[in-house]
Amino acid sequence: MTSPDTVSVDFWFDPSCPWAWMTSRWVDEVAAHRSLDVTWHIMSLAVLNENNDVSEEYRAFFPRALRYTRLVAAAKELHGDAIVKPLYDALGTRIHPGGSIDSDEVITGALTEVGLDADFARYADSEEFDEQMRASHFDGIERVGQDVGTPVLSVDGVAFFGPVISPAPKGDEALALWDGVVAAARYPGFFELKRSRTADPIFD
Repeated sequence: MTSPDTVSVDFWFDPSCPWAWMTSRWVDEVAAHRSLDVTWHIMSLAVLNENNDVSEEYRAFFPRALRYTRLVAAAKELHGDAIVKPLYDALGTRIHPGGSIDSDEVITGALTEVGLDADFARYADSEEFDEQMRASHFDGIERVGQDVGTPVLSVDGVAFFGPVISPAPKGDEALALWDGVVAAARYPGFFELKRSRTADPIFD
């Protein structure tokens, strides 16, 4: 049974996105000190940009990213919600602080870490669960609009793009930022707050 003070959180991520990764580490930090009920959902930068005019360099990244989203979508459908966050952590640790761009290596290691058979990797190249993956993606993106990306964070049903942070804060700084996001979510007239990024992703 959840506490009356528990905050319901939904988090949409693309495993390839470094900004989503850092925001997710911040949510983990907050969850260690506050009562959060977090549900993790897949979204896809490849799907988000499939009809957008983006650079060839950026578009070349999408096939690798799509392998990870398909893998997570399949794991959710076949093994339930409980596998989503551990698989995201296992993938993201290798992709982001680990710096690997070898998707086969990332997937093999991640599957081993979470206890899934090596042959589960076939779902990374399968369209079998694309319908469910796209439904999850659009469930998140339609809450915030098409002109944003990942992560999407929903706090007690109020969704935002972001926050985009670097590095992920810890301790009192993490909690102070969280309290600000919760306060913004609880004011029905709050819609947007933005500035240009001045730092690259900084991983632990």
